Amino acid sequence: MTITITAFERSPDGGKGLARDTRVRWALEEVGQPYEVRLVSFKAMKEPAHLALHPFGQIPTYEEGDLALFETGAIVLHIAERHAGLLPDNPNARARAITWMFAAVNTVEPPILELANAKILEGDKPWTKERLPLVEGRVRDRLKQLSARLGSADWLDGGFSAGDLMMVSVLLRLRPSGILDEYPNLSAYVARGEARPAYKRAFEAQLAVNRPPEGQPVRE
Repeated sequence: MTITITAFERSPDGGKGLARDTRVRWALEEVGQPYEVRLVSFKAMKEPAHLALHPFGQIPTYEEGDLALFETGAIVLHIAERHAGLLPDNPNARARAITWMFAAVNTVEPPILELANAKILEGDKPWTKERLPLVEGRVRDRLKQLSARLGSADWLDGGFSAGDLMMVSVLLRLRPSGILDEYPNLSAYVARGEARPAYKRAFEAQLAVNRPPEGQPVRE
């Protein structure tokens, strides 16, 4: 059965890998599964056909036969459980990898998204200047804890897993802020994720959709 995912017709980040379809593309590349992409506009995301797949009108979605999924954590977990390569065989190690997937989206990502919203969506508010240091402090608290846990290891728990895929994807959102650079082991951890051939293929596939005509720069 053909796997079809949805992605932005034009990604807000200009194809820098921050849109969440990158996580799903990466997972499929890691396990060697071909897939098709259906591009949707912001308008189409709010129409009944797409809302039937994703009730919150977002991307990505995942379709395979009569199965339709939304939420990147759920999609990546489904891929990892169905195909070898993203979860260890050992039951305990497998459970720990899944735990790190949940930690990425439930514990580490929320303050990072809050920071992005504070800068992009609330940057013009009169209280932003006072609030921003508080939000940045919450991000640093999480990174300090994660940095201590990772230590000098290459990955979070032994070999690369779906937990690392999700965590690297979440941490990539911090790159524009410069905060990630304050934690050298986390910065190197993210770089290791980006260096994986599967990630490179996923990134290039998303960038190709958003690459501007020759001679024009990629949007910042």
